[in-house]
Amino acid sequence: MTPLLPPSEQVEHVSQFFQIHPENPQARLIKQAVEIIRAGGVVIYPTDSSYAIGCQIGDKSAVERVRRLRELDKNHNFALICSDLSQLGLFAKVDTGTFRLLKAHTPGPYTFILNATREVPRLLLHPKKRTIGLRVPEHPIALALLAELGEPLMSVSLILPGETEPLYDPYEMRRLLEKHVDLIIDGGYGGNKASTVINLADGEPQVVRVGCGDPTPFRVEA
Repeated sequence: MTPLLPPSEQVEHVSQFFQIHPENPQARLIKQAVEIIRAGGVVIYPTDSSYAIGCQIGDKSAVERVRRLRELDKNHNFALICSDLSQLGLFAKVDTGTFRLLKAHTPGPYTFILNATREVPRLLLHPKKRTIGLRVPEHPIALALLAELGEPLMSVSLILPGETEPLYDPYEMRRLLEKHVDLIIDGGYGGNKASTVINLADGEPQVVRVGCGDPTPFRVEA
């Protein structure tokens, strides 16, 4: 595969590669990973659906690096990965009916598109709709990162340009991406399907993408 980015946009160093236990993450490595994120780093990490690329939510330079790496246009809905529903509620407008729906399906392999609050940095918002994707994962490594960070991670699935499924082998990620990101977390083989995306911004649920989360509860045929 040819380089994803021209040499001028590759990081000057080879990314770090942490092997973190998928069920009992080592606190020392989680702390080091969060230090990299806080320093403006772009990180590949596992979730309960697939591997994802994440960075700090307000870091414009890191967000732009992720955008270039994935070749995303300005209409792409970024996602904030949250530790729990109460954190999610700071960044999205959630009415009682929506809250019940979210409570029934979080944590889990779903990304919900919701109307954003003013807490969401403008660079992450859909330019016309002011919406944001939000997700509460059920994966020990992702949750440990969020607990140490104390805020959501800006995140997108690790699907490379021209591909339809996420990368799932950490060593393949290392081969392809070690000059494009700052840290790759090896938590074992990942899933080969991204999260299921449900749009709740307009009231009635709409399935936008069918991934590894069952779309049936949202009364839409897959």
